Amino acid sequence: MECILFVGIQASGKSTFYKENFFKTHVRINLDMLKTRHREHIFVEASIKAKQPFVIDNTNPTIIDRQKYIEVAKKNNFKVIGYCFVPDYESSLERNNARQGKERIAEIGIKSTLRKLQTPSYSEGFDELYLVRSLHGRFEIEEVSMK
Repeated sequence: MECILFVGIQASGKSTFYKENFFKTHVRINLDMLKTRHREHIFVEASIKAKQPFVIDNTNPTIIDRQKYIEVAKKNNFKVIGYCFVPDYESSLERNNARQGKERIAEIGIKSTLRKLQTPSYSEGFDELYLVRSLHGRFEIEEVSMK
């Protein structure tokens, strides 16, 4: 059983990474789609009860943002895996500008998340931690050592 947490600014490739790597195996839980924390909580709780692997596909920029997911996952014997999308502001802005309608967010939103971004660490409770770089339409994944 796995709880996967994505960490990264908007338009950094998180949802595309999910589709390429976890679509067939993990439920995707995403605030953009669910709209409220209440609905998100219902999906997390259902995944935990069903022992269903899931991915939290949100920005999760701060330790506090990630803490609630890590605590519930650990309490229920889920392995917690983090994927931190290395910020590339210019590329994210370019991807965001290619979005249509409500999918496109204000540039100030990306800047705000970037300012808040705290690099995840094993001390938060992660069992595995990876850095993800989006490079010319492909992803490069690097495991973070425990040190």
